[in-house]
Parts: sequence; structure tokens; C-alpha cells
Amino acid sequence: MAHKLVIIIGSVRDGRFGPAVASWVAERAREHGGFEVEVVDLADVEIPLSLPAASPKYAGDSYPRPAGMGLLTSALESADAILVVTPEYNHSYPASLKAAIDWHFTQWTAKPVAFVSYGGAAGGRHAVLHLENVLTELHAVTIRDGLAFPNYFTAWDDGRPLDPQVGAYAKTLLDQLAWWAGALRAAREAEPYPA
Repeated sequence: MAHKLVIIIGSVRDGRFGPAVASWVAERAREHGGFEVEVVDLADVEIPLSLPAASPKYAGDSYPRPAGMGLLTSALESADAILVVTPEYNHSYPASLKAAIDWHFTQWTAKPVAFVSYGGAAGGRHAVLHLENVLTELHAVTIRDGLAFPNYFTAWDDGRPLDPQVGAYAKTLLDQLAWWAGALRAAREAEPYPA
């Protein structure tokens, strides 16, 4: 049974590289065979920085999200697994991604989240470390084996990474993500998560 995988493009910056990375990762996920893949580009989502007074944790379905956020909310709710594609900005991740996370809570709970990052020398690892802390607070399960692309501007050509071993790393990430997706979906179906 295929797991619903939502791939989120976290950057909305002009000229961003995220769509190229997300396209490549989505192709690997489809080839893997364990996933039904949906890509959500935050550039296409209405994500205000001002939040309602109530927490989405307690407001539940009555949380007043903008209509333009419906696609993202629906995708997160139906996801068995989530994969975040993020750059690193000033040793962290983009504000667009933080806002998208903060507008939700239960949609992340007891679901596995993997990371594919890109940047300069660190390949986006600082961004991922920060995301791991935030998503742990939302009771998500972060996957250890991610993909990082240091100096992506010289490490890719024609929409593909130049390192021939990256495909094997991607398979490891996707194998682990599929395992967690199945285990956590079964657990959620057996008993509600005690958040």
C-alpha cells in the first residue's frame, strides 16, 4: 500500500533553487514505489505572518486559516509522511517555512518528517537542525538520514546532482520514511496519539 508523501518546497525567494531539488526528490520517491507523491510549493500558498490569538493545537478544525492556505492544510492532514526541501538562510530556514509550520499543529502530530537541504558549505544542515527542534515540539518524528547538498550551485547540472552516490542516499532516506510512515499510520489508526 502506497503512503501519501507530501513534499514541501520551503523557499519562496525569487530565483530559488528549491523547485529543482523538489522535482528531483519527487522523481526518486515515485521510482521508489512506496509513495503517492504530492508537491506543495509554499510560493503558491497564502501564508500570513500574523497568527490568530488561539493556538491551532487547541482550536482544532475551527482554527481560522485563510482560504489560500487550504491546499497546504489539506495536504498535511492527509499525509502519511512529509518531506521538507529547505535552503539555509543565515544559518537557519526560511520565514515562509516557519509561518507554514506555525499555522498548523495536529497535522504534523505522529507523522514522520524527512529533510532535503541545500546551501553553501554546510549544505543547509543548520536549517535542518533548527527544523528538527521545532517539529519535535509538534510531536512529529524526524528522520535521521536526510540529504544535504553543499555548494549546490556547483554540485548540480541540468536539474540533477553530480554526485553518483546521491541516489543511494535518497533510497535510504525513502526506505526509512516509508517504514516510519507505515508504523505511525498503523499506530494512529489503532489508538489516538496522546497529545
